[in-house]
Amino acid sequence: MDHDIRRIGPGDVAGMRAINALFAVAFEDQASYADAPPPDAHLEDLLDNPGFIAIAAFDGDRMSGALVAYELVKFEQARREIYIYDLAVAEPARRRGVATALIGYVQSIAREIGAYVVFVQADYDDPPAIALYESLGIREEVLHFDIPPTAT
Repeated sequence: MDHDIRRIGPGDVAGMRAINALFAVAFEDQASYADAPPPDAHLEDLLDNPGFIAIAAFDGDRMSGALVAYELVKFEQARREIYIYDLAVAEPARRRGVATALIGYVQSIAREIGAYVVFVQADYDDPPAIALYESLGIREEVLHFDIPPTAT
Protein backbone atom coordinates (compact mmCIF):
# COMPACT_ATOMS: atom_id res chain seq x y z
CA MET A 1 0.00 0.00 0.00
CA ASP A 2 1.23 3.51 -0.80
CA HIS A 3 1.27 5.87 2.12
CA ASP A 4 1.09 9.64 1.89
CA ILE A 5 3.79 10.57 4.41
CA ARG A 6 4.38 14.23 5.25
CA ARG A 7 6.46 16.17 7.72
CA ILE A 8 4.39 18.48 9.87
CA GLY A 9 6.21 21.77 9.60
CA PRO A 10 6.22 25.35 10.83
CA GLY A 11 2.77 26.82 11.28
CA ASP A 12 0.90 23.50 11.14
CA VAL A 13 -0.55 23.66 14.66
CA ALA A 14 -3.64 21.79 13.47
CA GLY A 15 -1.40 18.95 12.29
CA MET A 16 0.25 18.70 15.72
CA ARG A 17 -3.15 18.73 17.41
CA ALA A 18 -4.23 15.88 15.12
CA ILE A 19 -1.07 13.93 16.07
CA ASN A 20 -1.85 14.40 19.77
CA ALA A 21 -5.42 13.22 19.19
CA LEU A 22 -4.18 10.12 17.34
CA PHE A 23 -1.68 9.34 20.13
CA ALA A 24 -4.36 9.80 22.82
CA VAL A 25 -6.52 7.13 21.19
CA ALA A 26 -3.76 4.75 20.04
CA PHE A 27 -1.97 4.79 23.41
CA GLU A 28 -5.23 4.94 25.39
CA ASP A 29 -3.69 7.89 27.25
CA GLN A 30 -6.10 10.80 27.20
CA ALA A 31 -4.43 12.42 30.23
CA SER A 32 -1.03 12.81 28.53
CA TYR A 33 -2.12 13.70 25.00
CA ALA A 34 -5.46 15.46 25.21
CA ASP A 35 -6.48 16.67 28.66
CA ALA A 36 -4.05 19.60 28.91
CA PRO A 37 -3.30 20.73 25.35
CA PRO A 38 -0.42 23.17 24.97
CA PRO A 39 -1.16 26.67 23.69
CA ASP A 40 -0.69 27.40 20.00
CA ALA A 41 2.45 29.46 20.73
CA HIS A 42 4.13 26.42 22.30
CA LEU A 43 3.36 24.24 19.28
CA GLU A 44 4.46 27.00 16.90
CA ASP A 45 7.82 27.28 18.72
CA LEU A 46 8.24 23.51 18.60
CA LEU A 47 7.42 23.32 14.89
CA ASP A 48 9.89 26.13 14.18
CA ASN A 49 12.68 24.06 15.77
CA PRO A 50 14.45 22.06 13.01
CA GLY A 51 15.52 19.49 15.64
CA PHE A 52 11.89 18.57 16.26
CA ILE A 53 10.55 16.03 13.78
CA ALA A 54 6.83 15.36 13.41
CA ILE A 55 5.75 13.06 10.59
CA ALA A 56 2.24 11.92 9.71
CA ALA A 57 0.82 9.28 7.40
CA PHE A 58 -2.45 9.96 5.63
CA ASP A 59 -5.08 7.81 4.00
CA GLY A 60 -6.87 10.45 1.97
CA ASP A 61 -7.66 13.27 4.40
CA ARG A 62 -7.51 11.01 7.47
CA MET A 63 -4.34 10.75 9.55
CA SER A 64 -3.52 7.06 9.83
CA GLY A 65 -0.27 7.23 11.80
CA ALA A 66 2.30 9.58 13.24
CA LEU A 67 5.85 9.69 14.52
CA VAL A 68 7.52 12.32 16.69
CA ALA A 69 11.29 12.40 17.04
CA TYR A 70 14.10 14.65 18.18
CA GLU A 71 17.46 15.35 16.61
CA LEU A 72 20.21 15.13 19.21
CA VAL A 73 23.43 16.97 18.50
CA LYS A 74 26.21 15.01 20.19
CA PHE A 75 29.11 16.41 22.17
CA GLU A 76 31.63 13.56 22.06
CA GLN A 77 31.96 13.76 18.28
CA ALA A 78 30.66 16.05 15.56
CA ARG A 79 27.65 13.90 14.82
CA ARG A 80 23.90 13.66 15.30
CA GLU A 81 21.38 10.99 16.14
CA ILE A 82 17.60 10.87 16.02
CA TYR A 83 15.46 9.61 18.89
CA ILE A 84 11.98 8.40 17.99
CA TYR A 85 9.94 9.50 20.97
CA ASP A 86 6.44 8.39 19.94
CA LEU A 87 5.06 6.32 17.08
CA ALA A 88 1.47 5.20 16.69
CA VAL A 89 -0.82 3.91 13.98
CA ALA A 90 -4.62 4.23 14.08
CA GLU A 91 -6.34 0.88 14.64
CA PRO A 92 -7.90 0.60 11.14
CA ALA A 93 -4.50 1.20 9.49
CA ARG A 94 -2.45 -1.28 11.49
CA ARG A 95 -0.60 -4.13 9.76
CA ARG A 96 -0.52 -2.17 6.51
CA GLY A 97 3.06 -0.89 6.60
CA VAL A 98 2.28 2.56 8.00
CA ALA A 99 4.77 2.35 10.90
CA THR A 100 7.51 1.04 8.60
CA ALA A 101 6.82 3.87 6.14
CA LEU A 102 7.00 6.45 8.94
CA ILE A 103 10.32 5.03 10.12
CA GLY A 104 11.58 4.99 6.53
CA TYR A 105 10.77 8.68 6.27
CA VAL A 106 12.66 9.50 9.47
CA GLN A 107 15.58 7.43 8.15
CA SER A 108 15.65 9.66 5.07
CA ILE A 109 15.79 12.72 7.34
CA ALA A 110 18.62 11.05 9.28
CA ARG A 111 20.57 10.52 6.05
CA GLU A 112 19.90 14.11 4.98
CA ILE A 113 21.27 15.61 8.23
CA GLY A 114 24.13 13.10 8.50
CA ALA A 115 22.85 11.33 11.61
CA TYR A 116 24.71 8.15 12.43
CA VAL A 117 21.77 6.33 14.05
CA VAL A 118 18.03 6.43 14.66
CA PHE A 119 16.98 4.89 17.96
CA VAL A 120 13.75 4.08 19.76
CA GLN A 121 12.62 2.50 23.00
CA ALA A 122 9.88 -0.11 23.39
CA ASP A 123 8.03 -1.40 26.41
CA TYR A 124 8.38 -5.08 27.26
CA ASP A 125 4.59 -5.41 27.16
CA ASP A 126 4.36 -4.24 23.52
CA PRO A 127 5.29 -7.27 21.35
CA PRO A 128 4.15 -5.71 18.03
CA ALA A 129 6.46 -2.72 18.53
CA ILE A 130 9.33 -4.96 19.58
CA ALA A 131 8.85 -7.16 16.51
CA LEU A 132 8.77 -4.11 14.22
CA TYR A 133 11.90 -2.56 15.68
CA GLU A 134 13.79 -5.88 15.69
CA SER A 135 12.99 -6.24 11.98
CA LEU A 136 14.59 -2.86 11.30
CA GLY A 137 17.51 -2.62 13.69
CA ILE A 138 19.69 -4.09 16.39
CA ARG A 139 18.16 -4.74 19.81
CA GLU A 140 19.97 -3.45 22.88
CA GLU A 141 18.92 -4.21 26.45
CA VAL A 142 19.03 -1.01 28.50
CA LEU A 143 17.50 0.38 31.63
CA HIS A 144 15.48 3.58 31.60
CA PHE A 145 15.13 5.82 34.66
CA ASP A 146 12.82 8.77 35.22
CA ILE A 147 14.48 11.23 37.56
CA PRO A 148 12.32 13.99 39.06
CA PRO A 149 13.51 17.56 38.42
CA THR A 150 13.83 18.22 42.16
CA ALA A 151 15.79 16.34 44.78
CA THR A 152 13.75 14.17 47.11
